[in-house]
Amino acid sequence: MKINVVLLSALFFISYSLRGIEIHEVVPNFQAVNSEGKTWNSQKFLGKKQILLYFYPAAMTGGCTKQACSYRKDYQKWKKLNVEVVGISGDQTSNLSLFKRAEKLPFTLLSDPQGKVAKLFNVPMSEGGIIERFFQGDKFTLERGVTSKRWTFLISKSGKLIYKNDQVTASIDSSNVMKFINKLN
Repeated sequence: MKINVVLLSALFFISYSLRGIEIHEVVPNFQAVNSEGKTWNSQKFLGKKQILLYFYPAAMTGGCTKQACSYRKDYQKWKKLNVEVVGISGDQTSNLSLFKRAEKLPFTLLSDPQGKVAKLFNVPMSEGGIIERFFQGDKFTLERGVTSKRWTFLISKSGKLIYKNDQVTASIDSSNVMKFINKLN
């Protein structure tokens, strides 16, 4: 019986990985490591909060900083709406920790260096890279395993995908998703 459940779960995951998750479909449970090195699990929010999951190419780069700061600016509004804001990229956890500190980001950042979560959502990826950045006078080398495209998703409390944007404009991503949620309410 356990083998059948494992096999069915694997087939379910593979089928989503090939085509991505569509609007109104249930999003399979996913997990990744956060900026503190701890495992973050989507299952924890099921029935409690909506999850706003935004994929971005690389921490501490121009567009990605604009996008993250737009979510930071609206963070109290997201909290009032009971939405868990989560950014995800192919960056190493140390990059994410630095990014959070440098930009004072109050929400979760996840590391997806092999692109497993990006594949689940069918977010296009290219190879990773290395960039160097300065913060408070110190030089940092930031490495990422993959570089994902900038896509945004909203998952309902019941675990269904209710919003998908694959044409994201970084600086107005937060306000665009906020407009969508306000139309629902």
